[in-house]
Parts: sequence; structure tokens; C-alpha cells
Amino acid sequence: MSPPIRMKMAIVSRVKIMANLNISERRIPQDGRINVRVGSKVIDLRVSVIPTIYGEKVVMRILDKSSLMLDMKDLGFEENALRRFIQAIEQPYGIVLVTGPTGSGKSTTLYSALSRLNTKEVQIITAEDPVEYNLKGINQVQINEDIGFTFAKALRSFLRQSPNIIMVGEIRDTETAEIAV
Repeated sequence: MSPPIRMKMAIVSRVKIMANLNISERRIPQDGRINVRVGSKVIDLRVSVIPTIYGEKVVMRILDKSSLMLDMKDLGFEENALRRFIQAIEQPYGIVLVTGPTGSGKSTTLYSALSRLNTKEVQIITAEDPVEYNLKGINQVQINEDIGFTFAKALRSFLRQSPNIIMVGEIRDTETAEIAV
């Protein structure tokens, strides 16, 4: 069931208000989030708005924090692949890339890996846009490109923080890739 087309602009405006987006800006993509309480549960909605030739297109993704699987055995890896992945993340050096389409479990896999490695002796810092789930004991940094705080700037500042592990949520440009390597 779809709402009447005449309601489209009003619905888009309401979603943008709830996601703390600029309702008058219709020329550039915007991303935000909405937290909704349903009974005793808080549901986190990720909102993405892009301009199209037909008007704004809105996509909302549900992030259910209560269903976050932090045990790596629950991620769906085959036994051999899981063993090799754990072996890779437990190395004292190197880089591990996690790739896949939207909704495929990249963030869940990364958070699960960080949870496994998170001890008092290990300093972990992340650069994320947005921070999807809060992990106790991990220094999570929210990227804000609107004010010039990019992944590249975050990574440069991280190097002065003596981290053991750095997690970069996304590598969007050459500069970030070069710093990461």
C-alpha cells in the first residue's frame, strides 16, 4: 500500500524533520537517523535522501541494536573461513578489508571482530559515518564532513593517539586509502 502521491512532499518533509535534515535543501544528498520508541524497544532508523529528477527519494534502514550479533560464530561464516578471518584479525599488524553490498553484514562483522579484540590492554579507535552501534571500551569517532572532519583527518589524528587497532568504516577517497595503508 502506498500513500497518495499528493502526500509525498509532506511525508518526505516530515521524515527529514525527524532525521534532523535540512527540509529546504533538495539539491544534495542528505543522511540522518531517527530513534523511535516502540513499546520498551528503541528502534534506530538510518535515513538517506537523494534528489532525483522526479523529486526526493527516501530510503530508511532499520538498525535493531538488540539483534546485534557480536559472537563471531553467529555471523554465518563457514568454519574454515571463520578460522582464517579470526587468524587475520588477531595478527599484530596488517590490514583486513570487509566488503559487500548494503545490508550484507559488513558493520556487524566489523563490530563482532572489534568485540573479540576488545580488552583493557588493547586501544581501539574507530572512524565511522555514522556510528551505528555503541561498543563499550572502544573509542568511536563520528565523521562529520560538513565541518571538514573527514575520514582522512580522523586517521591522521588517530596516529597521535597510540592505538593498537584502527577501524575505518569506509574508505571513500584516495587520501584515506593512502593513510590507511
